[in-house]
Amino acid sequence: MTQQKAGFGEQALNKLAEVALSTQLDEVEKLEVQVKTDPGKLAQGELESLTIDGDGLVIQEDLRMEKMEMQISSIAVNPWKALMGNIELTQPAEGTARVVLTEADINRAFNSESLSDQMRNLSIFIDGKPLTIETLSVDCHLLAEGKEGKVALDAKILLRQTGETRVVSFTTTPRVSASGWGVSLEDIQYPEGKELSPELTKVLMQKASEILNLRNFEMEGISLRIHQLDVDTGKLTLQAEANVTQFPSA
Repeated sequence: MTQQKAGFGEQALNKLAEVALSTQLDEVEKLEVQVKTDPGKLAQGELESLTIDGDGLVIQEDLRMEKMEMQISSIAVNPWKALMGNIELTQPAEGTARVVLTEADINRAFNSESLSDQMRNLSIFIDGKPLTIETLSVDCHLLAEGKEGKVALDAKILLRQTGETRVVSFTTTPRVSASGWGVSLEDIQYPEGKELSPELTKVLMQKASEILNLRNFEMEGISLRIHQLDVDTGKLTLQAEANVTQFPSA
């Protein structure tokens, strides 16, 4: 096979891989897949590397990633199917991934219809009295404070019985969860030590943990385990290990 044909083969694989990945997404702004190989290695069933670079990837309607970069090396594939443009793994492959979520991405998920439905008609105790509340809106801020950074949450709630509107505010420290699948929020701090309801705080923390669970962002056959997170103003960056058992098919 000539170098020109090898190059053409890579281009065809790139395009087919992009189409296959895009079928897993509700929306995408940019998606580039780059397969590197040479004819000799491909004939033996090996791709040198597979790089995925995506911007604005939306999975499950309201779960959006500002950025996802993935690099996978030494991929064992079915050589005949690869020559036909189909990446079929013959054994799992490992690599690295970088995922960036913005404040806007997290707020989009928090204020999505599905989450809003779950946060209506919550029965909690406030000042020792049982009350029904409706969460009107949640505003999340990513703050580059201290060594680890902070996540600040402001929730606007309606007390059904009285018609009164209140705001619940607190900050937490994001850390990689014990499982590595997501981000856990710890060390809750309230402004001036004021706490409206431990139950409401717990519900908001649970929802935040659901949103920041990377398993919600996974595509067919690709799983991610976080080993590091960094908080910058308005942006959360997750460094992860990628495990690929199968490549999405178109």
